Amino acid sequence: MSVLSDLRTVAVNDGFRRLFTVRLVSQCGDGAFQIGLATLFFFNPTNMATAGSVAAAFAVLLLPFTVVGPFAGPLLDRWRRRQVLLYGNAVRVVLALVLAVLMATVGVGLPVYVLALVTLGINRFLLAALSAGLPRVVPREHLLMANAITPTLGAVSAVVGAGIGFVLGLLVPAGPVKDGVVLALAGVLFGAASALALRLGPDQLGPTSPAPADQLWADVRATVRDMVDGARYLVARRTPGMALGVMAAHRFLYGLNFIALLLISRNLLSDPADAAAGLKMFGTLTGISFAGNGLGILLTPLAHERVRPSAWIVVCLAVAGLSQALLATTPDFWVIAAAAVLMGLGVQGAKIAVDTIVQRDTDDTYRGRAFSLYDTLYNAAFVGAAALAAVALPDTGWSRGVFVALTVVYVIVTLAYRVGVKRVDDTPLPVLTSERS
Repeated sequence: MSVLSDLRTVAVNDGFRRLFTVRLVSQCGDGAFQIGLATLFFFNPTNMATAGSVAAAFAVLLLPFTVVGPFAGPLLDRWRRRQVLLYGNAVRVVLALVLAVLMATVGVGLPVYVLALVTLGINRFLLAALSAGLPRVVPREHLLMANAITPTLGAVSAVVGAGIGFVLGLLVPAGPVKDGVVLALAGVLFGAASALALRLGPDQLGPTSPAPADQLWADVRATVRDMVDGARYLVARRTPGMALGVMAAHRFLYGLNFIALLLISRNLLSDPADAAAGLKMFGTLTGISFAGNGLGILLTPLAHERVRPSAWIVVCLAVAGLSQALLATTPDFWVIAAAAVLMGLGVQGAKIAVDTIVQRDTDDTYRGRAFSLYDTLYNAAFVGAAALAAVALPDTGWSRGVFVALTVVYVIVTLAYRVGVKRVDDTPLPVLTSERS
């Protein structure tokens, strides 16, 4: 298989193997943690899932980090990224265990929501650090190959963690301890990821010249200026700016689709009063969608041998648009399943290509800020999608008019990106002195 061959190619680098192991274990913990929250927020037997309540939950989970997210970039350009992985996961151990105790004793309340928000925020920070550090452990010519493997197999690991958490939740008898067990499992995995980060050298992931720790608050105060500078750089550099723009649009459209899929699973394809059946249906459809992610893993390296990453993004956007056209026909299970596969392929294939363009065409001095902007746009787009879903989607999740509109928007985004890439000839413009040499 191409994936195994590519993995063997990049795994000859010792630094890659160690960073990859941290990602796999950390994201396995993410999956367990997130399935615990999903069960709590969206498939609680005492709550009826409506378009408004689901959208509000997503907004609560993501909106704070849309605001806080930009502060991660300047810190990733100044802090040693290996230390971020070490201490970030260690902090998540404490937060997950405290949450587990709260769930087993006092139940859901404001402290649970606050601690969950903080834990998820650290997660986004860690993923940005993993992406920013990747070019430091693989040769430039292997970046696309590494991007096809690491985030995607990291997602596989997250699904495995979610699956383990889901099964564990089924096995634990009902009672106050049940809600905390999966979160405790996540805490154990976060601890393992923190320990594995010690196998990397303190300076191995960069940045090249980290600032002293006593400059932290000065760095924080300079964040706004730095982020504006970073955004201007990416726009002037052309190709990474356009890639981030198309990623945000894709994420917005996918967010609407994801919320619709959750509502369809809970309220249309299952008895709305049976939260357990809704969760199983949602798990089935997301598993089917993950098969599309797997196709993205297999096809993206093959496509790279024949076309540029920007051309592959165009193809993936068209595939995602086709999925929405298919959904507009009927809410039959097999039609929804086929659309989920196409959306999975479109999302994963485009993400690999966007990651590669941003990493390849961004100077290391700005790479942390680039991925911080990436995460900010990523979260903001989903929050925007949640806001629109609250008013556009019925509680059943299926609306022919909405899916037709999504199809049309996908066509517009695809054509706009294709025209933009042709206009710049898919070539980054040298901005810094180091890029002109």
